[in-house]
Amino acid sequence: MAFEGLSSKLQEITRKLSGKARITESDLKEVLREVKLALLEADVNYKIVKEFISTIEEKALGQDVLKSLTPGQQVVKIVRDELVSLLGGEESKINITPNPPTIIMLVGLQGSGKTTTAGKLANILRKKGKNPLLVACDVYRPAAIQQLQVVGKQLNIPVYSNETTEDVVQIAKQAMNIAISKLNDIVIIDTAR
Repeated sequence: MAFEGLSSKLQEITRKLSGKARITESDLKEVLREVKLALLEADVNYKIVKEFISTIEEKALGQDVLKSLTPGQQVVKIVRDELVSLLGGEESKINITPNPPTIIMLVGLQGSGKTTTAGKLANILRKKGKNPLLVACDVYRPAAIQQLQVVGKQLNIPVYSNETTEDVVQIAKQAMNIAISKLNDIVIIDTAR
């Protein structure tokens, strides 16, 4: 996923800063360089990264450690709080249609984790009493359809695919018909983009 690199870098930050009573300017610059690289590797816009790093630097520089936090944990907390703020700050709910099926289309850059997210989302919704159908509409990435089928099989969630066509609109329409006939109330479409 896009932020996996950031997560490992934040763990490394906590390790590097353990045992320090205050965050020095040089410590912070090193940490922020790592965060900046992780965000840029996740294809976050450069201007957003620059503003984000500036805000963190402002909040973290020379800040006394909270009673229960180490300097590394303090920096991670500041980064986490700023990420939450940057991403909207509030939990968003999925609007479930009163006339099923609800359609969820996952879009994003290649390699950003759409296929894995499709499976995780389907599993979460199933645990909430929904009956999801995964739809393989990434017809361009080699083995994308097989990856979704493996995820679906591991989670025991049905997957619709049609490997005889690259017409993703046709595949999606066929999947809708299948969802209606099989009483799937959620359709999660895994796309190429």
